Amino acid sequence: MTETKKLDNITIVLHRPQYPENIGAAVRAGYNMGITKVCVVEPADYDKNKILKMATHSLADGVENIRQYNNLKEALAPFQYIVGTTARLGKHRHNLTNPKQIAKKIASLSDQVPIAVLFGPEDRGLTNEDLQYCHSFVNIPTASFSSLNLAQAVMVICYELFTAQKTETPKYIPRLATRHELDGMYDQLQEILTKINFLNPHNPDYQMNNIRSFFARLELRAKEVSIIRGICRQVNWYAEKRFQDGLDHQND
Repeated sequence: MTETKKLDNITIVLHRPQYPENIGAAVRAGYNMGITKVCVVEPADYDKNKILKMATHSLADGVENIRQYNNLKEALAPFQYIVGTTARLGKHRHNLTNPKQIAKKIASLSDQVPIAVLFGPEDRGLTNEDLQYCHSFVNIPTASFSSLNLAQAVMVICYELFTAQKTETPKYIPRLATRHELDGMYDQLQEILTKINFLNPHNPDYQMNNIRSFFARLELRAKEVSIIRGICRQVNWYAEKRFQDGLDHQND
Protein backbone atom coordinates (compact mmCIF):
# COMPACT_ATOMS: atom_id res chain seq x y z
CA MET A 1 0.00 0.00 0.00
CA THR A 2 1.32 3.44 -0.86
CA GLU A 3 2.19 6.11 1.67
CA THR A 4 -0.71 8.27 0.46
CA LYS A 5 -3.19 5.43 0.84
CA LYS A 6 -2.05 4.78 4.41
CA LEU A 7 -2.43 8.44 5.32
CA ASP A 8 -5.95 8.33 3.84
CA ASN A 9 -6.88 5.95 6.65
CA ILE A 10 -6.05 8.58 9.29
CA THR A 11 -8.56 11.22 10.42
CA ILE A 12 -8.00 14.25 12.63
CA VAL A 13 -10.91 14.64 15.05
CA LEU A 14 -11.32 18.01 16.80
CA HIS A 15 -13.66 17.74 19.78
CA ARG A 16 -15.35 20.96 20.87
CA PRO A 17 -12.81 23.38 19.37
CA GLN A 18 -13.34 26.90 20.69
CA TYR A 19 -12.05 29.00 17.82
CA PRO A 20 -12.73 28.62 14.08
CA GLU A 21 -9.23 29.91 13.31
CA ASN A 22 -7.80 26.84 15.04
CA ILE A 23 -9.99 24.58 12.91
CA GLY A 24 -8.61 26.19 9.75
CA ALA A 25 -5.02 26.02 10.97
CA ALA A 26 -5.48 22.35 11.90
CA VAL A 27 -6.82 21.57 8.41
CA ARG A 28 -3.80 23.31 6.92
CA ALA A 29 -1.39 21.40 9.18
CA GLY A 30 -2.97 18.09 8.21
CA TYR A 31 -2.83 18.84 4.47
CA ASN A 32 0.83 19.89 4.78
CA MET A 33 1.58 16.38 6.00
CA GLY A 34 -0.76 14.54 3.60
CA ILE A 35 -3.64 13.97 6.06
CA THR A 36 -6.80 15.32 4.47
CA LYS A 37 -9.63 13.92 6.58
CA VAL A 38 -10.89 16.15 9.39
CA CYS A 39 -13.93 15.77 11.68
CA VAL A 40 -15.22 18.53 13.93
CA VAL A 41 -17.44 17.63 16.89
CA GLU A 42 -19.60 20.21 18.70
CA PRO A 43 -17.59 23.30 17.72
CA ALA A 44 -18.23 26.43 19.80
CA ASP A 45 -18.06 28.59 16.67
CA TYR A 46 -18.05 27.27 13.11
CA ASP A 47 -17.50 30.51 11.19
CA LYS A 48 -16.48 29.25 7.76
CA ASN A 49 -14.93 32.56 6.72
CA LYS A 50 -12.62 32.52 9.74
CA ILE A 51 -11.79 28.87 9.08
CA LEU A 52 -10.88 29.64 5.47
CA LYS A 53 -8.75 32.57 6.54
CA MET A 54 -6.39 30.28 8.45
CA ALA A 55 -6.68 27.27 6.13
CA THR A 56 -5.99 29.56 3.10
CA HIS A 57 -8.36 29.70 0.14
CA SER A 58 -6.30 27.09 -1.70
CA LEU A 59 -7.78 24.60 0.78
CA ALA A 60 -11.38 25.69 0.24
CA ASP A 61 -12.29 22.17 -0.91
CA GLY A 62 -10.65 20.74 2.20
CA VAL A 63 -12.75 22.97 4.42
CA GLU A 64 -15.91 21.98 2.53
CA ASN A 65 -15.03 18.32 3.14
CA ILE A 66 -14.84 18.70 6.92
CA ARG A 67 -17.33 16.33 8.51
CA GLN A 68 -19.36 17.73 11.41
CA TYR A 69 -20.96 15.74 14.23
CA ASN A 70 -23.15 16.60 17.21
CA ASN A 71 -21.60 14.07 19.58
CA LEU A 72 -18.28 12.29 20.00
CA LYS A 73 -19.68 8.76 20.14
CA GLU A 74 -21.22 9.11 16.69
CA ALA A 75 -18.06 10.70 15.25
CA LEU A 76 -15.81 7.89 16.47
CA ALA A 77 -18.13 4.97 15.67
CA PRO A 78 -16.46 3.95 12.33
CA PHE A 79 -12.90 3.86 13.64
CA GLN A 80 -11.03 0.75 14.73
CA TYR A 81 -8.16 2.46 16.52
CA ILE A 82 -8.42 5.78 18.37
CA VAL A 83 -5.57 7.81 19.85
CA GLY A 84 -6.34 10.54 22.37
CA THR A 85 -3.99 13.49 22.81
CA THR A 86 -3.44 14.69 26.36
CA ALA A 87 -1.28 17.27 28.13
CA ARG A 88 -2.22 15.87 31.54
CA LEU A 89 -0.90 12.71 33.10
CA GLY A 90 -2.78 10.43 35.47
CA LYS A 91 -4.19 6.99 36.17
CA HIS A 92 -6.84 7.35 33.44
CA ARG A 93 -4.13 8.06 30.83
CA HIS A 94 -2.98 4.46 30.30
CA ASN A 95 -0.91 3.31 27.31
CA LEU A 96 0.75 6.76 27.22
CA THR A 97 3.24 7.31 24.39
CA ASN A 98 5.10 10.17 22.74
CA PRO A 99 4.42 11.34 19.14
CA LYS A 100 7.22 9.31 17.56
CA GLN A 101 6.15 6.11 19.32
CA ILE A 102 2.47 6.47 18.44
CA ALA A 103 3.32 7.37 14.84
CA LYS A 104 5.24 4.11 14.51
CA LYS A 105 2.31 2.21 16.00
CA ILE A 106 -0.17 3.88 13.64
CA ALA A 107 2.10 3.27 10.65
CA SER A 108 1.87 -0.46 11.29
CA LEU A 109 -1.94 -0.34 11.56
CA SER A 110 -3.06 2.13 8.92
CA ASP A 111 -2.62 -0.25 5.97
CA GLN A 112 -6.04 -1.70 6.74
CA VAL A 113 -7.45 0.01 9.83
CA PRO A 114 -9.29 3.38 9.93
CA ILE A 115 -7.63 5.46 12.64
CA ALA A 116 -8.74 8.61 14.48
CA VAL A 117 -6.41 11.01 16.28
CA LEU A 118 -8.55 12.87 18.80
CA PHE A 119 -7.80 16.41 20.03
CA GLY A 120 -9.73 18.07 22.86
CA PRO A 121 -10.86 21.69 23.33
CA GLU A 122 -8.20 24.37 23.75
CA ASP A 123 -9.14 25.36 27.29
CA ARG A 124 -9.16 21.97 29.05
CA GLY A 125 -8.34 19.14 26.64
CA LEU A 126 -10.05 15.75 26.65
CA THR A 127 -12.06 14.71 29.71
CA ASN A 128 -11.86 11.28 31.35
CA GLU A 129 -15.20 10.50 29.71
CA ASP A 130 -13.76 11.36 26.29
CA LEU A 131 -10.74 9.19 26.96
CA GLN A 132 -12.92 6.11 27.41
CA TYR A 133 -13.21 5.95 23.61
CA CYS A 134 -9.42 5.78 23.11
CA HIS A 135 -7.16 2.75 22.75
CA SER A 136 -4.03 4.69 23.66
CA PHE A 137 -2.87 8.21 24.45
CA VAL A 138 -0.12 10.49 23.23
CA ASN A 139 1.54 13.30 25.13
CA ILE A 140 3.71 15.92 23.40
CA PRO A 141 6.73 16.56 25.65
CA THR A 142 7.48 20.23 26.27
CA ALA A 143 9.74 22.37 28.43
CA SER A 144 8.49 24.22 31.52
CA PHE A 145 5.87 26.11 29.48
CA SER A 146 3.57 23.32 28.33
CA SER A 147 0.69 25.18 26.64
CA LEU A 148 0.51 24.21 22.96
CA ASN A 149 -1.88 25.79 20.49
CA LEU A 150 -4.34 23.25 19.05
CA ALA A 151 -3.00 23.61 15.51
CA GLN A 152 0.58 23.29 16.77
CA ALA A 153 -0.31 20.01 18.45
CA VAL A 154 -1.98 18.78 15.25
CA MET A 155 1.13 19.67 13.25
CA VAL A 156 3.49 17.84 15.62
CA ILE A 157 1.43 14.64 15.46
CA CYS A 158 0.86 14.84 11.70
CA TYR A 159 4.55 15.42 11.02
CA GLU A 160 5.48 12.29 12.96
CA LEU A 161 2.77 10.31 11.16
CA PHE A 162 4.03 11.51 7.78
CA THR A 163 7.65 10.57 8.48
CA ALA A 164 6.71 7.21 10.02
CA GLN A 165 4.66 6.22 6.97
CA LYS A 166 7.65 6.78 4.70
CA THR A 167 9.72 4.12 6.47
CA GLU A 168 7.20 1.54 7.64
CA THR A 169 7.13 -1.87 5.95
CA PRO A 170 3.51 -2.97 5.30
CA LYS A 171 2.29 -6.06 7.12
CA TYR A 172 -1.00 -7.90 7.55
CA ILE A 173 -3.28 -6.51 10.26
CA PRO A 174 -6.49 -8.37 11.20
CA ARG A 175 -9.65 -6.27 11.34
CA LEU A 176 -9.93 -4.54 14.69
CA ALA A 177 -13.35 -3.83 16.15
CA THR A 178 -14.88 -0.47 15.31
CA ARG A 179 -15.81 1.97 18.04
CA HIS A 180 -19.48 1.17 17.31
CA GLU A 181 -18.86 -2.56 17.86
CA LEU A 182 -16.95 -1.89 21.08
CA ASP A 183 -19.69 0.37 22.44
CA GLY A 184 -22.25 -2.36 21.79
CA MET A 185 -20.07 -4.86 23.66
CA TYR A 186 -19.59 -2.50 26.63
CA ASP A 187 -23.34 -1.83 26.85
CA GLN A 188 -24.03 -5.56 26.84
CA LEU A 189 -21.30 -6.25 29.41
CA GLN A 190 -22.64 -3.57 31.72
CA GLU A 191 -26.16 -4.97 31.47
CA ILE A 192 -25.19 -8.57 32.19
CA LEU A 193 -22.62 -7.74 34.90
CA THR A 194 -25.23 -5.63 36.68
CA LYS A 195 -27.75 -8.48 36.45
CA ILE A 196 -25.33 -10.92 38.14
CA ASN A 197 -24.39 -8.31 40.78
CA PHE A 198 -20.80 -7.94 39.64
CA LEU A 199 -21.43 -4.22 39.16
CA ASN A 200 -23.07 -1.92 41.65
CA PRO A 201 -26.31 -0.88 39.90
CA HIS A 202 -26.15 2.52 41.62
CA ASN A 203 -22.62 3.25 40.35
CA PRO A 204 -21.74 0.87 37.47
CA ASP A 205 -19.38 3.35 35.78
CA TYR A 206 -16.72 3.00 38.49
CA GLN A 207 -15.90 -0.62 37.72
CA MET A 208 -16.83 -0.35 34.03
CA ASN A 209 -14.06 2.23 33.56
CA ASN A 210 -11.54 -0.38 34.73
CA ILE A 211 -13.06 -2.98 32.39
CA ARG A 212 -12.86 -0.54 29.48
CA SER A 213 -9.21 0.20 30.26
CA PHE A 214 -8.43 -3.51 30.32
CA PHE A 215 -10.04 -4.25 26.96
CA ALA A 216 -8.54 -1.12 25.36
CA ARG A 217 -5.04 -2.48 26.00
CA LEU A 218 -5.94 -5.70 24.13
CA GLU A 219 -6.85 -3.98 20.82
CA LEU A 220 -9.78 -6.35 20.32
CA ARG A 221 -10.54 -7.73 16.89
CA ALA A 222 -14.08 -7.74 15.54
CA LYS A 223 -14.28 -11.54 15.89
CA GLU A 224 -13.19 -11.35 19.54
CA VAL A 225 -15.87 -8.75 20.30
CA SER A 226 -18.41 -11.09 18.73
CA ILE A 227 -17.20 -13.93 20.99
CA ILE A 228 -17.48 -11.78 24.12
CA ARG A 229 -20.99 -10.71 23.18
CA GLY A 230 -21.90 -14.37 22.56
CA ILE A 231 -20.66 -15.25 26.08
CA CYS A 232 -22.81 -12.44 27.49
CA ARG A 233 -25.88 -13.77 25.71
CA GLN A 234 -25.23 -17.29 27.02
CA VAL A 235 -24.72 -16.05 30.61
CA ASN A 236 -27.96 -14.08 30.35
CA TRP A 237 -29.83 -17.10 28.98
CA TYR A 238 -28.51 -19.36 31.74
CA ALA A 239 -29.28 -16.85 34.49
CA GLU A 240 -32.85 -16.44 33.24
CA LYS A 241 -33.26 -20.23 32.94
CA ARG A 242 -32.05 -20.81 36.50
CA PHE A 243 -34.41 -18.11 37.74
CA GLN A 244 -37.34 -19.71 35.91
CA ASP A 245 -36.34 -23.18 37.17
CA GLY A 246 -36.45 -21.79 40.70
CA LEU A 247 -39.94 -20.39 40.16
CA ASP A 248 -41.12 -23.69 38.71
CA HIS A 249 -39.66 -25.58 41.69
CA GLN A 250 -41.48 -23.29 44.14
CA ASN A 251 -44.77 -23.93 42.35
CA ASP A 252 -44.39 -27.73 42.44
